[in-house]
Amino acid sequence: MFDERDHIGGNCHTTRDGDTSVMVHHYGPHIFHTDDQQVWEFITQFAEFMPFTNRVKAVTPRGVFSLPINLMTINQFFGKNLRPNEALAFIQSVADQSIDEPENFEEQALKFVGHDLYEAFFKGYTLKQWGIDPKDLPASILKRLPIRFNYDDNYYNSTYQAIPREGYTAIIQRLIDNHRITLKLNHKFSYSEKDQFNHVFYTGPIDALYGFSEGELGYRTVYFEREVHADDYQGNAVINYTDAEVPFTRIAEHKHFTPWESHDKTVVFKEYSKFAEKDDIPYYPISQASDKAILSRYQALARQEQNISFVGRLATYRYLDMDKVIGEALRFSDRWIEAHKSGAPSPVFSSDD
Repeated sequence: MFDERDHIGGNCHTTRDGDTSVMVHHYGPHIFHTDDQQVWEFITQFAEFMPFTNRVKAVTPRGVFSLPINLMTINQFFGKNLRPNEALAFIQSVADQSIDEPENFEEQALKFVGHDLYEAFFKGYTLKQWGIDPKDLPASILKRLPIRFNYDDNYYNSTYQAIPREGYTAIIQRLIDNHRITLKLNHKFSYSEKDQFNHVFYTGPIDALYGFSEGELGYRTVYFEREVHADDYQGNAVINYTDAEVPFTRIAEHKHFTPWESHDKTVVFKEYSKFAEKDDIPYYPISQASDKAILSRYQALARQEQNISFVGRLATYRYLDMDKVIGEALRFSDRWIEAHKSGAPSPVFSSDD
């Protein structure tokens, strides 16, 4: 097992902060959530998971509100006292009904929630998060964001929502606790090494493996500013900043991810987003039309491989949550074992499609 960084766990890596003893998610907050019972039963073999509800707040030019947009948000934002059915009718009245089939993110938002909510909650934040005008992003991105006509401010709808008591790195340590597994840190796997192994399961960026021979895929990366404070800084785990004039996208106060612990001091991270360059850690794919054309060329190269399988978010160039990666890996391992037993060619991509 190779990792080009000096630690295991990838972007889920967690350790205790040296100044505060708070468990820190080094590459941004990771709240585990899933509806997949198989995934839940698999991952909870390796850690004690503590229930955790992510209740995100948003600082906007109009004030502080709950996310996702819910009945409390609607009533506070518009200064009303609407019941659920009244709020639904109201949002339908302010939504842009002239848009039949939204062709981009902005049109989807306008059709979804109308001009005022779009401007306050989505436009500036999206511009900072993606670095692209919302008019140039696909409408499908916004379909992941719900709107609720009750007072439920749980950010997720998932059946299981939790955070491992000992952090995520402890899970990876238990997963690889086997005498047959050799770990090599600070080693970036290269294509020239593939023939040293019977089979390679590759989880890095697919374009990097091929030396960017078919072009560079677009990724966003994230970087952080760390601050230690004597007292509770913001009273919540995650607060988004939606105004485009505020340079960071959100602030995470990590002690609030472990409410079962007590800490005298606190550590917070201001999160910024930018286009990933070659030396940056890629976080999530942009997937514009130009990226899809480049990806198809890499996929054609990958399908010619005899002993490499491409697994996970970066290797398959898709925006995937943790539970989706785990579920896909479980199903893929079954497919790979069956192919190996039958003598059939090994599956190349972990994607279920």
